[in-house]
Amino acid sequence: MNLPILAINLGTGDFVGFTFFIGSMAMLAATVFFFIERDSVEQKWKLSLTVSGLITGIAAVHYYYMRSAWLETGLSPTEFRYIDWILTVPLMCVEFYLLTGAGLKKLVWWSVVMLLTGYFGEAGILSIFGNHSAGIWGAIGGAAYVMIVLEVLNGEVGQAAKKAGGKIENANKLLLYFIVIGWGIYPLGYLIGTADGQWYQFLNNLISDSGRDLVYNIGDAINKIGFGLVIWSVARSEK
Repeated sequence: MNLPILAINLGTGDFVGFTFFIGSMAMLAATVFFFIERDSVEQKWKLSLTVSGLITGIAAVHYYYMRSAWLETGLSPTEFRYIDWILTVPLMCVEFYLLTGAGLKKLVWWSVVMLLTGYFGEAGILSIFGNHSAGIWGAIGGAAYVMIVLEVLNGEVGQAAKKAGGKIENANKLLLYFIVIGWGIYPLGYLIGTADGQWYQFLNNLISDSGRDLVYNIGDAINKIGFGLVIWSVARSEK
């Protein structure tokens, strides 16, 4: 009997590969949940749950391919991750607009800038700044990330949430926690992926490349599913 290659290659103690499998199945389960729950909320929340389902659905597909890439090569699937993020992170920003009715263009624009510059630096392409390219691209991406945080905290989105008050304001605060704490792992991962020399040795001692993928996998699942669950809880409470 010939077993699927994925089952053969998942070795004992391969915690990164394990979390790729868990991540893909968790995202798939969340997608089914969010689409089913659309029928249990009021009309105004249906689109929000649809977006939540799209976020986890896109991630589930990409995690299926990422786990294959990991098991076959043992290398971090950088391209697959950024393809996933360039689709799902702007959608996560859309959730803020659906929640508060503000900040759509700013959040989506800054998220795209953050991801594209992150990819340029981590993949080592468009090295137009010479040896400083990774650092400069990272700085631009980091600035865009800070702008997203500030917008949700006290920009148009934050002000709209405060004006709405109650459950909307609380939900906005919870989503902000995801951005500050949950998304905070990605700048650190970028530093590890692009550092060199003595600075690299310090970061490499802090966390290995495989450890970075482990944190990414767990963080992705928590961030993407958690975003949807916050929206779902608000929608259910208003029924």
